[in-house]
Amino acid sequence: MSLNELYQNVILEHNRSPRNYRSMDDTDRKAEGHNPLCGDQLTVWVRVNDDVIQDASFQGSGCAISRASASLMTSAVKGRTRREAEELFRRFHRLVTGTLEPAEAETLGKLAVFSGVSEFPIRVKCASLSWHTLKAALDAPGHTVSTE
Repeated sequence: MSLNELYQNVILEHNRSPRNYRSMDDTDRKAEGHNPLCGDQLTVWVRVNDDVIQDASFQGSGCAISRASASLMTSAVKGRTRREAEELFRRFHRLVTGTLEPAEAETLGKLAVFSGVSEFPIRVKCASLSWHTLKAALDAPGHTVSTE
């Protein structure tokens, strides 16, 4: 199995069985995201305590890349400070836009499965929608963001 096939399998697995796919009633940090190009819509919930993300979840509908990205993102940001999550988003965005150095991609852990997205620029918005929505939930809870 090639690395690309492995990455595709991880994305497909997270699409079929997304992690942290649930609403969260006991938090006031929530934002909605929409990608008008392919119709992806999701809601991200975040619980923050002392500037540390204690929990993150999402619900919504969208393509496999969008759903898998949200699934892996919610797992990756738990236990991180807000600043660490924002830095992770910056590196992830550089990965999917093809501007991240290969050695730095290794620091992203499982998120590196999205490295192939840079070959399909229209899919960058699918992969980054959940991250933009997370940022909105942290910056301005209750806000709706769009990839447009």
